[in-house]
Formats: sequence, C-alpha cells, structure tokens
Amino acid sequence: MSEWGTHATPVRVRTRPRWRLRLELHLLRWVLVAAACAGLLAAARVTVFPPRPIRDVEPPSPSLDPAVAGFATLFARAYLDWTADDPAAQQRALAPFLATEVDPGAGFTPSASGTQQVLWTQVVQQRDVGASERVDTLAVETDRLGLIYLTVDVTRESNGRLALARYPGIVGAPATAPSSMNADAALAPVRDGPLATVVQRALGNYLDGDAGDLAADLAPTARVALPAPRLTLTGVSSLRWGHPGESVFAQVQASDPSGASYTLEYEVDVESLDGRWVVLAIGVDPDGSLS
Repeated sequence: MSEWGTHATPVRVRTRPRWRLRLELHLLRWVLVAAACAGLLAAARVTVFPPRPIRDVEPPSPSLDPAVAGFATLFARAYLDWTADDPAAQQRALAPFLATEVDPGAGFTPSASGTQQVLWTQVVQQRDVGASERVDTLAVETDRLGLIYLTVDVTRESNGRLALARYPGIVGAPATAPSSMNADAALAPVRDGPLATVVQRALGNYLDGDAGDLAADLAPTARVALPAPRLTLTGVSSLRWGHPGESVFAQVQASDPSGASYTLEYEVDVESLDGRWVVLAIGVDPDGSLS
C-alpha cells in the first residue's frame, strides 16, 4: 500500500433535515430584504428631509428695557446736576436711588463753587451682566464738562423693584466710524421713467403736505402721515432700487419756509397696479413700524 493511502483522512458525512435548510434560506432572504428596505427608507428620508447644516447660534442681543433705561436716565440727571449754593439738593435728588447706608452722593462730591446742569441724556448701549442685572451706558450733555459717557448698573430685585447695583462709571464713547453717505451707491439706479415721475411727484406732494394731490399716486391701501413743517422739494439727486419692483431709495433736496436747505433720503414702497406705478408707503408706517 502506498504512503498516501496509509495517511488518508477519513471523510465524515453529516445529514441535515431538508426543512431546516429551507428555513435558513428563507431567514437569510428576509434579512437581506429588510436591510435593502432600511437603506431605501434612509435614502428617501435624506432626499425629502435633508439634514440641516449645524450653525453657530449667537445669543440674542438684549432688547432695550424701557424701565431700566428710565431708571438709569433719572439717576444720571440726579447724579450730575448740582449747585454749590445748595449741596443738599443733589443728595435729595439721589435719595430715591440709594439705600440709607450708601454715601448720599453716590460717591460724588460736587465742587465747592459753581453749578452743573444736565442738558440732555440718551441711552446709547445696554448689556446684560447677569440674570437680573443690566448696565446702561448713557451720553450725558452737561453745561460745565460737555459730553460725558456714564455707565449705570441697574439690578431688578426679587420684588420687581429696580435698584442701583454699584457706583457709576465715567467711560469712553462707544466706537464709531465716519460715514461717506454713499451706502446706496452700489444699488441699481431706477431707469423706469414713469416710476421716477411718480416717485418724484409723490415726494413733492408729501413734503409740501398736499394730501389731495398725493392721494392720486397712492395705492388704495396706502397710509401716509404727512411731515411737519411743510417743505419744498427742490431737487432729486438719485433714485435707486432698494428691492427691485418693491421699494426705491430717493435722495432729494428740500427747503423749509425759513430758507434752510436739507439733503434728505426716503424709502418709498411701490407696486405696479393695473399697469401703473402707485406708492404704498413713504419713510414710515403711521402705525409705528418702519416701511
């Protein structure tokens, strides 16, 4: 007998029931069908409802709180309005803003001579520094020191009352940049002659306070509040599209009854109605929203 024959590995044959083989084949087929259906559903979902790109959401800037702004404005007036002849007057004016244990002058001692009067105040910035605390920056014009920028930290207590959180600060002005007044230069000029005529005529009647003639160029739904004092339109520098077919920015020249002249700019909302241009709004909506 050969060497190959003496070392042959025995072959074992195992039998399995036919029903079991059929069951395994059916299960495999259903698994493949389920996987294919899941893939089709996923593709359909992405097609119908594509994933939205992830964007960095900036926290909303705080809206102006009129109560806090009013509190800060009244405090700034009481704080910076004084006369050396009656030093207690400033302390009496500040008393409603201060607790009894706080310096009655809120840390400020006026000069031994002279006076200072606040001419006007304006909140120019407001920012949150906590859940119930805001810092207002005010521009305060005084007759002695000129324009001052003052920060006033206001907190709202648990009972809803406003209170001064800490001493005020005298700070620098908010950052500003000079304007060349040519922001509309990149906008497309209006080349529609009939539209230009309507806008110019409507602005002339609007500035002159002529409601009767103005009505001829207004849409039936338009609401316009006429300005005061009456002005005379003396020229139109430019007409440019704000939103083509919807609004026009008009830069014009006008004069008042005293002879003073102005360069003014208006956004005029327009629409084409039955083949002619009509005006929807000029400058502002009388209901209070910008046009």
